[in-house]
Amino acid sequence: MDNLYSALNVQISNWSVLYTKLHRYHWLVKGPLFFTLHEKFEEFYDEAASVVDEVAERLLTIGGTPVATMKEYLNLATLEETKGETTSNEMVSSLIADYKQLKSELKELADLADEQNEDATNDLAVGLIAKIDTHIWMLSAYLGE
Repeated sequence: MDNLYSALNVQISNWSVLYTKLHRYHWLVKGPLFFTLHEKFEEFYDEAASVVDEVAERLLTIGGTPVATMKEYLNLATLEETKGETTSNEMVSSLIADYKQLKSELKELADLADEQNEDATNDLAVGLIAKIDTHIWMLSAYLGE
């Protein structure tokens, strides 16, 4: 189970980093689509906060201990805090890359959970993948891709 605990803690860390990044974007976005993106980034960071809580509670339920400090998040996260994005297109492109990475790691988590007969954790990962697919599609459409 240790590898499952570790994978869940990476998710907690990644979604915590994403939460902070999304706040940054929410505050700093500019341009003609300010209102649209400002609202969308808020929607995404609210979701990220909810995911952190859900994953941490799942980890506690199966006997693990969630990481709970910024230092731990930054040490475990596979997402980068920021690359200095300043334009809305740079922000959206960065989010697409982050969501694609989260999706890949969630697929690994789902497989690991399945191997360990941890159905609820598998369901959690698969459910997040479905949400992320929609985010990738919408953000890509914003960029005209």
